Amino acid sequence: MLLKNKNIILGICGGIAAYKSCDIIRQLTDFKANVECILTKNAHQFITPLTLQTLSKNKIHENMFKHIDKWEINHISLAQKADLVIVIPATADIIARFACGRANDLLTCTVLASKANIVICPAMNTNMFNHKATQNNIKILKSYGYKFVMPENGELACGNYGNGILASIETIVSFLINLV
Repeated sequence: MLLKNKNIILGICGGIAAYKSCDIIRQLTDFKANVECILTKNAHQFITPLTLQTLSKNKIHENMFKHIDKWEINHISLAQKADLVIVIPATADIIARFACGRANDLLTCTVLASKANIVICPAMNTNMFNHKATQNNIKILKSYGYKFVMPENGELACGNYGNGILASIETIVSFLINLV
């Protein structure tokens, strides 16, 4: 059980593949990992905090400035406890913000403050994924040591077929197990 008692911070962004984060949580918790989710503002359009909380059995983190029960700086405490940070689905926007070192929400601040391995799982339209800006941002993040589980070919939400669907749950979980 390589993931047993590992603290995994799962960042969930606003893309249609956000629903697959439920399967990721289920798989990781089956391997006895402790999963805490950071839900971006746009992710709320695709998945509910209640679903994620029920599956992870942990409080969902959504806002850097929300009232807290005990004193701790949320993004710092999450970054420090993380054995691994994974972002699913990583949108073109979040990849760009990470590449620029932006720290304008809880997820970007946590990633910037973390010394853990950061795993990015992109999912977006093929044209967005193949755009020179996105490819350059991925290259920048790889130079920082970020790890990627690249998207696969398949039917996209827009109905087109191409590279951009989130890698399979099995591929992602296998990657994480081999990384730890």
